[in-house]
Amino acid sequence: MKQETSLTPELTLAATSFAALGSEQRLSVLRALVRAGPDGLSIGALGDRTGVTGSTLTHHLKLLAAAGLVKQERQGRSIICAAVAYQEVEALAHFLLTECCADAEHPDKDHDHG
Repeated sequence: MKQETSLTPELTLAATSFAALGSEQRLSVLRALVRAGPDGLSIGALGDRTGVTGSTLTHHLKLLAAAGLVKQERQGRSIICAAVAYQEVEALAHFLLTECCADAEHPDKDHDHG
């Protein structure tokens, strides 16, 4: 089986993104923001929709923002959060599937084990 010998920027970015999604609460936060669309939600509305509030929500948003999946912007006295993950999530799926079956002995055969 072919092994990756060095970490590429693409691999590093994918690992960061997948790590950011590795929590049910963060996944719930991102999903709520995706559902809200490009206008996003205030922190209060996001907390109401997900049940994640306070410093826990702040922590999750920080990790999602660091992974490039969420942006935060001050509008007056509110902080609005929005998903910017549409292309990034699609890129993650592509990253996983782009080399599908590349090392299989018979890539044109069924993937059955019997």
